[in-house]
Amino acid sequence: MSKKLETVKLVASMEKAARKTKKPLWERLAEIMKSPSRHKIAVNLTKLNKIAAASKGKILVVPGKILSTGEFTEKATIVAVAASEIAKQKMKGKADFITLAEFAKKFDKVDVSKVIIVG
Repeated sequence: MSKKLETVKLVASMEKAARKTKKPLWERLAEIMKSPSRHKIAVNLTKLNKIAAASKGKILVVPGKILSTGEFTEKATIVAVAASEIAKQKMKGKADFITLAEFAKKFDKVDVSKVIIVG
């Protein structure tokens, strides 16, 4: 089975970040992204909202897709591979949404103590 080219490039960039920074966050994210597609992570807004409420000021990283079930009311920074269009609309104005690919490009500026992997 072959993976999508974007996923392969994303995993490679996270592995590069792990080697350069020697921080296990990037290695863990790369491991999750390498897993078979039947194990991919999908998180609903309800779960994400609960986690955001409990961990104010943290960056929530979803190594999968954000689905639109529920509401999102908390102020947070959300990083994910993708989000449904409805989920993006529900988060608009409340959360800063960044794709995991953009986040991986800023690997040297990320404070890993403020990151929570959701999934």
